[in-house]
Amino acid sequence: MDTARLSLNQITVNSWSLEQAVAGCERHEVGAIALWRDKIAATGLQHAARLVRDAGLRVSSVCRGGMFTDPGADPAAVLDDNRRAVEEAAELGADALVLVCGPLVDRDLPAARARVRDGVAALLPHAAAAGVRLAIEPLHPMMIGVRSVVVSLGQALDLVEELEPAHPGSLGVVVDAYHVWWDPALEQQLQRAAGKVLGYHVSDWLPATTDLLLDRGVMGDGLIDLPGLSAQVAATGFDGPVEVEVLSARWWGEDPDDVLRLVRKRFEECV
Repeated sequence: MDTARLSLNQITVNSWSLEQAVAGCERHEVGAIALWRDKIAATGLQHAARLVRDAGLRVSSVCRGGMFTDPGADPAAVLDDNRRAVEEAAELGADALVLVCGPLVDRDLPAARARVRDGVAALLPHAAAAGVRLAIEPLHPMMIGVRSVVVSLGQALDLVEELEPAHPGSLGVVVDAYHVWWDPALEQQLQRAAGKVLGYHVSDWLPATTDLLLDRGVMGDGLIDLPGLSAQVAATGFDGPVEVEVLSARWWGEDPDDVLRLVRKRFEECV
């Protein structure tokens, strides 16, 4: 894939501050960046917006909103935090706010998924009014107890098809290769996703992964047919920045400039 479409997801160079990540993008001629809210908070929203604007960087996404599922949480407080996330994404001019919908914290999976549906529905009018698109990111089923009860692209698309018509263009999905590549229904669901893909994330699944969260591979080191998946995502009509999102304790221990050099090379060769 043409490196002009490369977006650096901040988590790939997690040891860098937002200022350092922006400077790294400038050094390595990366034209887009995906920002995490903890890094935005550490820098300050206004300063973060000025940094990316002055560097000429496109903000492909802000991570994250969501976390709707805890039955013990105050729904108003959860909604308020998500509204703040929308406002941050709007200030940064982000292409989308990623929604990681929340884990199962008891044994009532249908109720948890109902809270996700209700949470997205409650947030959507605020996002639409702010001009921010919400992007539901389905996660691998191994994440159901720690991150999300939305575990397939089909599930995410069900929510979009139910809720998006009330606010056209304000809700879609993220296709994260690491989380969806295993799905036997993936090709069919990507055909269904035409016009609904708001983000595409790439990394690789190592053959002997050692950690459910922090052992992703750089593209080309694992089992995912990334060229094939990229072609299917392109067929949905998505032509925006492609985020490299490598959560990896191993790569976090390396020099971030070396990691970014490798990311650029593998993006061109393997995506």
